[in-house]
Amino acid sequence: MNGDIKLKLGSLVIFRGLLKLPVIVRLTELDETNPEDTSALVYAYGAFMSELLKETPNFTEYLFTAVTEDENIYTSYRMSGKEKDDMYESMLDRELAILQKLSMYDGGDVRAVAPDEKLPVWKVSKVDFVSLYHERMNNIRTVGYGIFAKYRMFVIGEDRSLVPIKNPDPMKLSDLVGYERERGQVVTNTEAFLSGRPCNNVLLYGDAGTGKSSTVKALVNSMADRGLRLIEFKKAQLSLIPVITEQLYNNPLKFIFFIDDLTFTSDDKDFCALKATLEGGVTGRGNNTLIYATSNHRHMIKESASARQDSVNTADMIQETVSLSARFGLTVTYLKTDREGFAGIVCELARRAGIETPANELANMAEAFALRGGGRNPRTARQFVDMLMSKEN
Repeated sequence: MNGDIKLKLGSLVIFRGLLKLPVIVRLTELDETNPEDTSALVYAYGAFMSELLKETPNFTEYLFTAVTEDENIYTSYRMSGKEKDDMYESMLDRELAILQKLSMYDGGDVRAVAPDEKLPVWKVSKVDFVSLYHERMNNIRTVGYGIFAKYRMFVIGEDRSLVPIKNPDPMKLSDLVGYERERGQVVTNTEAFLSGRPCNNVLLYGDAGTGKSSTVKALVNSMADRGLRLIEFKKAQLSLIPVITEQLYNNPLKFIFFIDDLTFTSDDKDFCALKATLEGGVTGRGNNTLIYATSNHRHMIKESASARQDSVNTADMIQETVSLSARFGLTVTYLKTDREGFAGIVCELARRAGIETPANELANMAEAFALRGGGRNPRTARQFVDMLMSKEN
């Protein structure tokens, strides 16, 4: 090793953030190791490959993925809307060429120095970094960049940063059964959002277990490849919505700000934060964010015993929350289904699961299960079918 890799990496400007990645750090250490010190060289080789295998056995694929997911000065320049600058473009192509050449490094020089060690070999492959990166940038409104290129759902961390959900529920729209009309309203609104047409913030109101939250999450899973992402806010984090909105203002993707199971009490301080957001403030709302909230209460108010004793304050709060719910623009109501509708959901879920029990028998068993459990809703139907599958297995 002669330090050439470190020298090339050190010249990076746009992709300088790659130098902090554990795999690249280990590669640099390997490059700096004295080739005459076989023991140290073999150790550095193993350390690099061990770090690489945490991601993939193919170094070329790893490096290209790291490049495309990197949030850097070039992506900021492209998103700024400024006129094309040849300096950025030539610098980009130079660095992509360096990284493409580096991605073909297979460690053969180390194995030649230490032939008796029978060192394992990682994979490399031919990838045109320049053309593929430019193609990706041309499609950045759907594939995204930085952390949003790798993940589709996020929560807000204690330090107010966006934390990716690495293993989200994989449910898609096609997995959901029943409530087609209600779900269709949400899908239509989201389609308009992705297409840049007029759309609304959405309140999904109704009974527990009817699929309100599942609709939103399945929506994002099904439309992630079209540039849709989700950021979940807890009620206590509602005041952060303007802050996150400002951070995402120039981002080319579309974001649903998701608030699950939203309820307020008559003295709730978080109420004002959401009201101010929906009304619009100094920051304003970009055209790349919408708020989707679920609630089991029509106007999101849950009275306490003390609040009920104060009829004046209660009446004022109800008036305020009615005004708040109206600001969502679109309210979609999810109510518990009747016996026939519930049986239909159960039979369809059973069919998909390969359960061959006759429909009439299934319906009667499911009705008894619903009466003992959470009532007639998709959640109960799925629990019933899961119970049947566990007995069969």
